Amino acid sequence: MKIGMIFAGQGSQYVGMGKAFYDEFQEARDVFDQANIDIDVKKVCFEGPEDVLNETSYAQPCILTTSLAIAKVIEAQGIHPDYVAGLSLGEYSALAYAGAFDTQDAISIVRRRGQIMSEALPAGTTSMAAVLAMDAEKIQEVIEPIDGVTIANYNCPGQIVITGTKEAVEIASEKLKEAGAKRVIPLKVSGAFHSPLLEEASYKLKEELEKYDIHETKIPVVYNVSGKEEDGDLIDILTRQIKSSVYFYQSIQYMIAQGVEAFVEIGPGKALSAFVKKTDRSIPVYSVDSIEGLNQMLGALKDE
Repeated sequence: MKIGMIFAGQGSQYVGMGKAFYDEFQEARDVFDQANIDIDVKKVCFEGPEDVLNETSYAQPCILTTSLAIAKVIEAQGIHPDYVAGLSLGEYSALAYAGAFDTQDAISIVRRRGQIMSEALPAGTTSMAAVLAMDAEKIQEVIEPIDGVTIANYNCPGQIVITGTKEAVEIASEKLKEAGAKRVIPLKVSGAFHSPLLEEASYKLKEELEKYDIHETKIPVVYNVSGKEEDGDLIDILTRQIKSSVYFYQSIQYMIAQGVEAFVEIGPGKALSAFVKKTDRSIPVYSVDSIEGLNQMLGALKDE
């Protein structure tokens, strides 16, 4: 059976994430103990406080470390993916798991990525909103004439995220509701991620990425920037990713077209599992952010 492993993005973090795996599995301890950066990743993951964990520059290394710890536990249980992908930040977890970055390097990179993103956009000037029950083409048609707003995430059919300046997102939200969107929900994020407003930030990220050794991936990676595999330069792909739309449900569709028969969501939360179900209900998806979730997944996939 072909398996797709999908890694959680920012927004899914919660205090206590990864602790049960750390307590029970050596593989998880090995990953957490490699998180030697300027913050105590273990302490922030396990104890918080929540307001610190939710800061972009803390959330990103904490989610990536937790995700890799869980992935290594799953690997030790004999489950090996045929494809990997991740939502936004989760793409870095997927790449680290696939061997593009060493664990310590990946944690350092996303700590800096989080700082760059936090610094790039003045507080309160930009925002994002989720548009429910309207197809992507219609959304694009409505927002096209509005300066300063674009599509950030294609999460699943019926849930598209828009991004841009605060004023442009507010105008677009009203226009989308008038045009028939079921709901438009402002997101609790610190700024307009995956928008052209991060152009300058993308150059800083590129400079950061160039400091590290990048290896060839051992597992096929499906990328946010296109929703499929890419054979271009990884630094260029990730430089584009920070300021471009995330084609997540297209990534799921691509993996299914390549023969993937089950997905395993790695990391905190269950958001990606919901996106998979809304993309294709016939494909089983297992969310592993608890020991219970691990055991359910192993029970279903171990003998396949």
